[in-house]
Amino acid sequence: MLKVLNYIGGELVEPNAHKWLDKPEPATAEVYAHVPDSDETDLWRAVEAASRAFPAWAATPAADRSRLLRRIADTIRARLNDFARAESVDTGKPLSVASTVDIPRSILNFEFFADAATQFSSEAHATDSVALNYTLRSPLGVVGCISPWNLPLYLFTWKIAPALAIGNCVVAKPSEVTPMTAFLLSQVCREVGLPPGVLNVVHGLGPKVGAAMSRHPEVRAISFTGSTRVGAEIARTASPLFKKISLEMGGKNPNVIFADCDFDEALATTMRSSFANQGQICLCGPRIFVQAPIYERFKEALVARTRALKVGDPLEPSTDQGALVSQQHFDKVLSYIELSRKEGGRVLTGGARAKLEGRCRNGWFVEPTLVEGLGPECRTNQEEIFGPVATLTPFEKEEEVLAWANSTNYGLAATVWTKDLSRAHRFAARLHSGIVWINCWMLRDLRTPFGGVKDSGVGREGGHEVLRFFTEPKNVCVKL
Repeated sequence: MLKVLNYIGGELVEPNAHKWLDKPEPATAEVYAHVPDSDETDLWRAVEAASRAFPAWAATPAADRSRLLRRIADTIRARLNDFARAESVDTGKPLSVASTVDIPRSILNFEFFADAATQFSSEAHATDSVALNYTLRSPLGVVGCISPWNLPLYLFTWKIAPALAIGNCVVAKPSEVTPMTAFLLSQVCREVGLPPGVLNVVHGLGPKVGAAMSRHPEVRAISFTGSTRVGAEIARTASPLFKKISLEMGGKNPNVIFADCDFDEALATTMRSSFANQGQICLCGPRIFVQAPIYERFKEALVARTRALKVGDPLEPSTDQGALVSQQHFDKVLSYIELSRKEGGRVLTGGARAKLEGRCRNGWFVEPTLVEGLGPECRTNQEEIFGPVATLTPFEKEEEVLAWANSTNYGLAATVWTKDLSRAHRFAARLHSGIVWINCWMLRDLRTPFGGVKDSGVGREGGHEVLRFFTEPKNVCVKL
């Protein structure tokens, strides 16, 4: 049985209490690894190691930090197949997706912030002819990074790469549900010569490890991606300790399709934004609003394409949809499908467990599901399902659909389809959303701010925003 190990002070170590969690493979529901059930003592050891390493790492020239991050990226690229297979087995997502999306984007995170470390600059302001004010930005020290299970290595590196690049030392907690690629990354860091204690990875449960990180007095900042419930708990603990916090949380994103859209492009992209990663992406658009003149045509085409998706073994090249990540999440998604029926929804396709043969016969697979006939205010359209379930709703007027799009407590992302440029800009400006895609979805530029509003979070990551988050500004005023 494979054992995942913590990475503390440059060493791969067992948890202090020698307790372990079972790690099943989602596609088979069979345990194939054990994960550390770490506790506060492990977290404190990691913080101590990071604190010892910080002075030397912060003093390391940016070019040297950049070279180390690039060495990590190059090593992952050389082992892309190993990382992709580990990600697929660990999460249940198709191997084809892990190979072409998750791992390449993780590599890009290191490369992008390796470059950013050498190009980051600060501000200077001439105060008439009296003085010169300039801002120094210094790394915070020890920072905490907590990443989710849906995009394990991608979102893990999205946090640790900028923190390391700018000179912080990191204590990171990957999800205990999907620990494997973080473990592989720990091995890579040892191999490339990352100084001991610069990055520390502590595996375990949120109420133990994450909570301990939030209340540790030497952890200066917390960057978290996950559920709104857990984000609120982190804020309650960390805010009174005056830690910097960045919380990227849930979403219930609208996908608004006007009648003047590019029909074929909107249809193809809606398939992706509804069911990519089995719908387990915070940026998915599970609330599909279609203007009345094209509603029936769009519904018919979307249902046909959804029925054609192949649910299968994630390791098979022909698989479109893999397994959900855990038994708990599988049960949750099925419960929401049942709720949609109780609320009066009509299941157009899917709506049940997907039954497979062979090694995947006991896996946690759900049929891609489309539901219509539900009002915007019902729970199915208000609460985050985070699975392969989307609703279809017709609309008549712009004001009507704007109100529906803004009606949830979430505000992470939105998608708008229209050829009317004026409407596109007008509508985007009035959406309660941190991110708006117009005639596209998931086109990302790592230089731009990323994050949500309302229950979708506080703070921004990406580009200079995240480098500012992981630094402390100091104003210096020089009289001329």
